[in-house]
Amino acid sequence: MSKPTMSPFAIGLKCACPRCGQAPLFAAWWSLNLGRGCTACKLDYAFVDSGDGPAIFGIFILGFVALGGALVMHLSFGVPLWLTYSFWGIATPVIALGLLRFLKATMIALQFRNKAEEGRRASE
Repeated sequence: MSKPTMSPFAIGLKCACPRCGQAPLFAAWWSLNLGRGCTACKLDYAFVDSGDGPAIFGIFILGFVALGGALVMHLSFGVPLWLTYSFWGIATPVIALGLLRFLKATMIALQFRNKAEEGRRASE
């Protein structure tokens, strides 16, 4: 198995196969579900287990962006509260989906690159 030539972060931005960087990683552009495998290099995605890591990072990043953005919008620019709530009520889920796709794809690319897998006991 060859190492990918692209950076894991570039693969995360493209949401592409962690080995070849060509075929899409997810089943659809709006989905967080993985496809069955890469259509270009035939990599099977059965090894993938990103766990809760992307969601945890996403919560921290999105909380900072949404709360900070709402405070700046209301306090610095004087936007009414109803408009601030309306804007961030729509923007937050949209940002969350994009952020989770990037974080999950990056975590999968890092897992593939570093050959990370579930721990096993060494035979003695």
